[in-house]
Amino acid sequence: MQLIACTHDAHAQAILNILNHAIVTSTALYDYQPRSLTNMRIWFDAKAAGGFPVIGAVDEAGTLLGFASYGTWRAFPAYKYSVEHSVYVREDQRGKGLARLLMQALIDAARAQGKHVMVGAIDAANAGSIALHEKLGFTPAGTVRQAGFKFGRWLDVAFYQLILDTPAQPLDG
Repeated sequence: MQLIACTHDAHAQAILNILNHAIVTSTALYDYQPRSLTNMRIWFDAKAAGGFPVIGAVDEAGTLLGFASYGTWRAFPAYKYSVEHSVYVREDQRGKGLARLLMQALIDAARAQGKHVMVGAIDAANAGSIALHEKLGFTPAGTVRQAGFKFGRWLDVAFYQLILDTPAQPLDG
């Protein structure tokens, strides 16, 4: 297994497959309908415009097994040091430590970019994701009850945050 920088041309379809599987089978994403390749172009363009990483885990053949990324948490200037992240692993690759490796690489990237807070919005019933975040030092930052509705039930979203020791000299403006 190797960590790589994902690109639209090489990885959009594989990322789309992972996301769409999560959309139709879980509450990891609160989308109702699978996304399209057009959505992926917009997604990759937004990552590039913001200078945000898309880190992939590939096997020896170059097959994408999972990915992690972050982006703007809130679109106001004072939040420039905060990012919201996501990590997804192909269903047949879960439980092998890939999410942890991807998240550690993402944390390292956030530090390198001078970010200060990483925020994860996790379905409150997703015990595996919550345990992963806690092992990586994330702490609970609050829960919004009944924030979503999917699969015929109300869903709570739990926010977890990791405060980084960067940037060394934050600036207003």
